[in-house]
Amino acid sequence: MAYKVRFVDPAKNYRMIKDEIDAAYFEVMSKGDLIDRGHLKRFEENLAAFVGTKYAVGLNSGYDALHMSLRAAGVGPGDEVIVPAHTFVATASAVVNVGATPVLVDVGRDFNIDTEKIEEALTPRTRAIIPVHLNGYMADMARVMEIASKHGLVVVEDACQSLGSSMLGRRAGSWGLTGCWSFYPFKILGGYGDGGAITTNDPDVALFARRMRFNGEDRETGEYHGHGFTCLLDNLQAAFLDIKLRHLPGWIVRRQEIAARYRAGLSDCADLMLPHYNDPRRDHVYQNYVVRSKQGDAFSDYLKKNGIEVLIQFRKPYYRHEALNFEDRGFPETEALSREVCSLPMNVEIINDEVDTVIEVIRDFYGKRSS
Repeated sequence: MAYKVRFVDPAKNYRMIKDEIDAAYFEVMSKGDLIDRGHLKRFEENLAAFVGTKYAVGLNSGYDALHMSLRAAGVGPGDEVIVPAHTFVATASAVVNVGATPVLVDVGRDFNIDTEKIEEALTPRTRAIIPVHLNGYMADMARVMEIASKHGLVVVEDACQSLGSSMLGRRAGSWGLTGCWSFYPFKILGGYGDGGAITTNDPDVALFARRMRFNGEDRETGEYHGHGFTCLLDNLQAAFLDIKLRHLPGWIVRRQEIAARYRAGLSDCADLMLPHYNDPRRDHVYQNYVVRSKQGDAFSDYLKKNGIEVLIQFRKPYYRHEALNFEDRGFPETEALSREVCSLPMNVEIINDEVDTVIEVIRDFYGKRSS
């Protein structure tokens, strides 16, 4: 289907920065600098500076970042890890794949883990908490860190959707032992293929990740320090991401402008819950603009039929997939979200007229007309 308004438009985004991307491509390819070269090191340095940590280590994906972080923290068989019930399955899969057990906790109205329900889920086997900063809005990290300190727990931030967001002036990915990042093409900092990274202030964690991403080898000495993995961010993607990182502050401002335009045009639709929260401690970078409609699929289907490309995530929560063997202990907010969520077009390529088109279609659905 040819949509009037695209959810994202990677080709248009490329055209916006084509000269810079093409120059980076020809520089990398003409030198043959494909793996573990200077562009990767520069991107890691710039990413760490942006997040506010001492180190960053480029990896293959956001999942690899989560998995590597848990390995670095020593989480393994017999341990339990607190994870949100509403998130992408990779958060829980990383826990399972180090031999530990995910313990699910429901989320709040902001889509993030309900910090008031964490302590009741703790047991003597709890080793770590993975708060997920969903859609561009941070979990309440002040409270998470308070709980972790009280109980001696490791915190690994799944910040894959929230690069640039902050709480109390401190950016996502700089609070826990590690911050975990995804550069999947549709992320706020998306590559032209998959990619990921961890950020950390711990030199031992950074060294562990650098060795383990290359099959356990220390690239300076040639010594192997364990059975590792093959999950290195390649030099070409690092070069592209470094260019995009320079544009990211301006792109975040544009996303916030789009969000404000949606809010102004849709705030009188009583059935529609918009992603604006009254917490002055936290800002929102709007990787996704996720609304909630009680009419669920009828709402999202109407938008698609009228030329608006939307994204529906987690209609069936991951813990309800039989093959994954999770216990459904009842998560009412997650269940409600799964029925109601719809992500509207949100990208830096979209123009105001297209935003207004989305608004008009939604207002038509609710029987409203703009004056």
